[in-house]
Amino acid sequence: MEIITHPHPTLKYKSKPVVRINAELKVIVNEMFDLMYEAKGVGLAANQVNLPLRLFVSNPSGVKGEGEEFVFINPVISKGTGNEVADEGCLSLPGVYGPVNRSRAIHVEAFNLDGQVISVDMDDFMARVVQHETDHLDGVMFTDRMVEHSLQAIQDEIEEFEIEYRAKLADGLIPDEQAVHEELAEWEAKFCK
Repeated sequence: MEIITHPHPTLKYKSKPVVRINAELKVIVNEMFDLMYEAKGVGLAANQVNLPLRLFVSNPSGVKGEGEEFVFINPVISKGTGNEVADEGCLSLPGVYGPVNRSRAIHVEAFNLDGQVISVDMDDFMARVVQHETDHLDGVMFTDRMVEHSLQAIQDEIEEFEIEYRAKLADGLIPDEQAVHEELAEWEAKFCK
């Protein structure tokens, strides 16, 4: 398992709800936490590791053994209030940052890894993390939420990722879009049906 980068097709894929929480899913979640910490992140969505599952992991401290670990399965955000613009980054666009307007406070409902319902109000940084990761599950990157002039400022950096991706594809180092979609269908059959 590894973190995929823009413009990998799974990053634009709308994830499917998880209907089966089992030992294999728990192993996947643990691996996702390890990858997130290794990459110095505070959140990681399943489609960022090429899985079509509607789940993400988070620890606002970004440090293993510190802060609190969260697993959100099938999250639904409601009651967004207030607006706040702040810089965001993404493990699928490492080193790229830009301003994004988000709700300052939200309510989120989801399941945890034990299948129990989470129903919680969040604000400030954690609300931003939850919105960012839930966007991933809908195939939305933080760059999709940036205003045009801010996006133009980071366009060269984004294009570098696109050039690298096309080169890997041309050299056969990564699977093509059809192979990716076949793999996603296999994962969906395992956890989403």
